[in-house]
Amino acid sequence: MNGSGLRPCLAELLGTFVLVIAGGGAIAAHELRGVPDHTGVALTFGLAVAAMIYALGHLSGAHINPAVTLAFAASGRFAWRRVPGYVGAQLIGAVAAAGLLRLIVGGRSDLGTTLPSVSLLAAVLLEVVLALVLMMVITAVATDSRAIGKAAGAVIGGTVSFEALWAGPFTGASMNPARSLGPALVSGHLEHLWIYLVAPVVGALLGALLYALLVGPSRPLKDDASPPGCAGHAQGQSSFRK
Repeated sequence: MNGSGLRPCLAELLGTFVLVIAGGGAIAAHELRGVPDHTGVALTFGLAVAAMIYALGHLSGAHINPAVTLAFAASGRFAWRRVPGYVGAQLIGAVAAAGLLRLIVGGRSDLGTTLPSVSLLAAVLLEVVLALVLMMVITAVATDSRAIGKAAGAVIGGTVSFEALWAGPFTGASMNPARSLGPALVSGHLEHLWIYLVAPVVGALLGALLYALLVGPSRPLKDDASPPGCAGHAQGQSSFRK
């Protein structure tokens, strides 16, 4: 991988690291204090996403979510050859963040591990729906010239927060395989990890497909969601996730 290909991957690693350590750190802090603050946690995740989009979107597209990367590739807006580097970087960033968080708080927290409080079927369906809605929003602001691309960070971060606000108590509102994998591996809670690896990917794929159907063949979307150097362009390249 040459320097131009490495830099976007490093940006994805950093973005996912910040997302996991900020969101997981907020959860751990409230656990240690014994004062639950679901609203604060949801806002932390959304603000972290928004900040990373504005800071890194021009470098990598700020996917910071394997489900988003895969959905963009499947819809023809991101090169498949770049997928392994992006996804690998996102997973490494998430595990590194969870590892550092474990060093900070010790064994007194689950580090923000996502665990369902509803049935497995309900958890799968909910995570699919959450990722579907998130990916529709991302696809709109990242690929449709009619959307307000300059507000991408605020819009996507706000979507992460409002979905976490209502769905967090049910599943943890992951929407992001990397966000769930890092804390699960480090904390050792792997029993329900498969939900958060599979459902967000399915939901993101469906979200990208649904938006394409809404737009219709007469209104082609931008061809990519990548930064300059990855066949991208300036407007609307921020494409998250949580």
